[in-house]
Amino acid sequence: MVLDEIIAHKKQELEHKKARLSAARLEEICSGMDPPRSLLSALRRPGVQIIAEMKRCSPSAGLLREHFEPRQIAASYQTAGAAAVSVLTDVRYFGGDDRHVADARLACRLPILRKEFIVDEWQVYESRALAADAVLLVVCVLSDQQLDDYLWAARELDMAAVVEAHDERDVQRALAVEPDIIGINNRDLSSFKVDFGTTLRLRPLIPRGTIVVSESGVETRGDLLKLAEAGVDAALIGSSLMAADDIESKLRGFVGVEVVV
Repeated sequence: MVLDEIIAHKKQELEHKKARLSAARLEEICSGMDPPRSLLSALRRPGVQIIAEMKRCSPSAGLLREHFEPRQIAASYQTAGAAAVSVLTDVRYFGGDDRHVADARLACRLPILRKEFIVDEWQVYESRALAADAVLLVVCVLSDQQLDDYLWAARELDMAAVVEAHDERDVQRALAVEPDIIGINNRDLSSFKVDFGTTLRLRPLIPRGTIVVSESGVETRGDLLKLAEAGVDAALIGSSLMAADDIESKLRGFVGVEVVV
């Protein structure tokens, strides 16, 4: 499975990173960072908020964007009305780079979500040191204890965490750690197939008051209207923006969909 391959590579990559930078040094760097921007506040505004994602490629779609300038993309996202920016930092599978987090943060005033496969608490601190304001925690690749520990590590750093679920069991495990934000990934990370109905099926399982983000498969404004009717607070949109000739114009077409209460 692709996910197993990604996680195996991530653990190898992490060994090299940790050998170069100690946890103590990471904590020291984090203590000197500016306060994080609030992703939670950004997503609590009225309407279906957009987390606009930047990634050069993906395992399922291949190369999405030849001309890839993180600062320019982040600035365009802000101008077009995004609530936050998601930055893929995985190098091998998504064409990312750790430096893209700081690039995006310097180019806009929006909260920056570092989209990475986090398998070690060290990476939560690394994310803050890279200037991320929020991290992604994927339920299916973490134990219950890891999920709880990494979420609390993020909170201690005043960072937000998007706890990502894909099925009913994931949602129940996510709810057990009482997250502020749950992401519902419409993409099955085992097969990388997308089913937009996943969000519509799982949304009723999540109590009101928890921010719900629909991830993957949002292609049109009509999709956002369906999410609004289902009571979804935000959508993370990446591939359709990255593949657009005019990113700013494409994003403007998504912004401003009202939530139906």
